Amino acid sequence: MSIFFIAEIGINHNGDINLAKKLMRVAKDAGCDAVKFQKRTIEKVYSKEQLDKPRESPWGTTTREQKYGLEFSEEQYRQIDACAKEIGIEWFASAWDMESQLFLRKFDLKYNKIASAMLPCEKFLKLVAEERKYTFIATGMSTREMIDRAVAVFRDANCPFELMHCVSTYPMNEAHANLRRIETLRGLYHCKVGYSGHEVGLAISYAAAALGATSIERHITLDRSMYGSDQAASVEPMGLRQLVGAVRKIEQALGDGSIDMQSEERAVAEKLRGHLGGI
Repeated sequence: MSIFFIAEIGINHNGDINLAKKLMRVAKDAGCDAVKFQKRTIEKVYSKEQLDKPRESPWGTTTREQKYGLEFSEEQYRQIDACAKEIGIEWFASAWDMESQLFLRKFDLKYNKIASAMLPCEKFLKLVAEERKYTFIATGMSTREMIDRAVAVFRDANCPFELMHCVSTYPMNEAHANLRRIETLRGLYHCKVGYSGHEVGLAISYAAAALGATSIERHITLDRSMYGSDQAASVEPMGLRQLVGAVRKIEQALGDGSIDMQSEERAVAEKLRGHLGGI
């Protein structure tokens, strides 16, 4: 089965619906299977003290103005939904609170995503699992006990899922990738395991594909120098096309592991071994 490629737009749209649509088209043109956003109810996710703090941004001088500037309205999500249907790509979002997850139910989405930040919240996990939609569960910042509990919640609810190995640093130091955790998670939980990357560059994602990741998620942007905390760890359009194309080649190259002679080798074998009968 082909690796499921997710282009994480997240909040890299900077509150601009036209930029969001451009990024969706970039993802589609590169061959991605889906795009993902992030949904927050600002007053639920952040305390008043946090929101009142000074913060210079394109939207004002407080953290509140910055956070609200990055959030889309329902009407804007309707535009995202329409754009996805028009260009033929799936979209979904990671909710950061209960209210946001309920908001996403207004749309006919095929997938859910548990952000690493939400992994310890069993109440939230149960809310998502009750939908029984295929769910990607990021395991950044997690302990074995947190992952055990999340897997139990989804299995108890009979909700299909896959884990996603993730290291929650932005950008991630390549030396911290710990990609063998993909194999460890697969062995422990007997489920599909993908990779959600925050590194600069493409090599780590190639290695994740070679290790059998069933999905790959990378943040995307039009320009890594743009405003935003996720931009530096994002992939630009040319890099995204290169990444998806290379991952598809890696999938093919992995093959099925058979040790029998390939049919394409037979004629070569006859030619190169023809002298053996005279030895």
